[in-house]
Amino acid sequence: MSTNIARRTVVVVAVDDDFRVRESIESLVESAGYSPQLFSSAEEFLGSGKLAVAACVITDVRMPGMDGLELQRRIRRERPTLPVIFISAHNAPETRQTALKEGAADFLYKPFDGGALLDKIRAALTIDNK
Repeated sequence: MSTNIARRTVVVVAVDDDFRVRESIESLVESAGYSPQLFSSAEEFLGSGKLAVAACVITDVRMPGMDGLELQRRIRRERPTLPVIFISAHNAPETRQTALKEGAADFLYKPFDGGALLDKIRAALTIDNK
């Protein structure tokens, strides 16, 4: 029971301009016992104050306004060890390579398997807690 209570305090942020993707991630994160926080843009997330409490950020690459790569760069300035997992509908190997080179915990393509994303979240949280 204490593990579940502790897990519920772990904030997993999802930043994606697609409502359906955010909703899917919310259900997935809640089913694993984590606390989801959802944002439709990078700007909305950065302005929310949630960067300070996030344990992991899942972000789309292509979004109106600030893209996911720039979001990752801004996160790195304030929270260099905060895990960032990218999800993208666009198969762009150079974007994936850039994200990983700049410190992304992982990179998945849409549509993603829920179990695979949960595995990536758990692995990222383990790395961040070491």
